[in-house]
Amino acid sequence: MLNTIKNIFGLEKTDFAELKRKGAIILDVRSKSEYDAGHIMGSVNISVDQVAHNLAKLKDKNRPIITCCASGLRSASAKNLLKSFGYTEVYNGGPWDSLQNQI
Repeated sequence: MLNTIKNIFGLEKTDFAELKRKGAIILDVRSKSEYDAGHIMGSVNISVDQVAHNLAKLKDKNRPIITCCASGLRSASAKNLLKSFGYTEVYNGGPWDSLQNQI
């Protein structure tokens, strides 16, 4: 049951620091005001409701992307959306502040 929940939200055990070293994009899908209040340095901010309209900013569909938000719910949605558009390496990093401590 727990593994099913982890798979739904994309919270699999992932070495985010290694992905970042290999050039992963950190995609913060919170609103601009949330992002402006604090974020991971170097991350890209595209709110979850605008991801589909901004795919041009994520040109390489084979480059790793780590999504994050406030709790992990919006980042899970963004991960699934990007996968549906053919992005091959997308990971849900969960809450941005927790992800920041892992990279």
